[in-house]
Amino acid sequence: MNDLSIFMLLAVVATFFAAGTVKGVAGMGLPTVAMGILAGLLSPLAATSLLIIPSFVTNFWQLLAGPSFKGIVRRLWTMMAGVFAGTLASTSMLTGGDTSLSTLMLGLALTVYAVYTLLAKPYHINPRHECWLSPGIGLITGLISGATGVFVIPAVPYVQALGFEKDDLVQALGLSFTVSTVALAFGLASRGAFQIDGLSLSAFAVVPALVGMWAGQYIRRAVSPAVFKRCFLIALALLGAEMMLRSVW
Repeated sequence: MNDLSIFMLLAVVATFFAAGTVKGVAGMGLPTVAMGILAGLLSPLAATSLLIIPSFVTNFWQLLAGPSFKGIVRRLWTMMAGVFAGTLASTSMLTGGDTSLSTLMLGLALTVYAVYTLLAKPYHINPRHECWLSPGIGLITGLISGATGVFVIPAVPYVQALGFEKDDLVQALGLSFTVSTVALAFGLASRGAFQIDGLSLSAFAVVPALVGMWAGQYIRRAVSPAVFKRCFLIALALLGAEMMLRSVW
């Protein structure tokens, strides 16, 4: 194993441990943190390819752990269909080779998500509007996901505004993240962007991600999740801003 591969292995372990820790404390954030860190070392396409397997494993686990799988799928299936369609339509931006544009969009997505989550007040969406909002929100989320590898905007604020109980909210977010990950994998595979060595490293990244989640659950008992989340979002906003500046200089 050469020096570059040793460095990359250590970087992947550290990144997914940190991302898993955030998910263990806050219940979300693994793909967002991993993309934010890895995009400083790799192209957004390479970072997304590494993200696929650990994101799927951790979010599918989150999806199955909740009590209301069938009911949540019935409620959100049109949103999930939009996510899938939008992601497949926009993955060409990740695979097109213009790394400056994809880095700019990734930085913008991270910054918008962090600033919005920090400043926005909680709100509630009337259930009668879900029939037309859900597919549109899903489509926009998919378009952003396919272009950047980040699938939190606008899906997370929208799902949080639907009035789910705590356990159901965690499961609903798990559904959204799982479908987004699968759609992203399909989109990349359809354009020949998956490589076997990348998938092997992605599978290896599951281990530090799960260890990080376990560590994060212990940290949650010692640190206020609200304070941790605020610090995490500030750091994410700064990281996104740095990526945008890097892409234009």
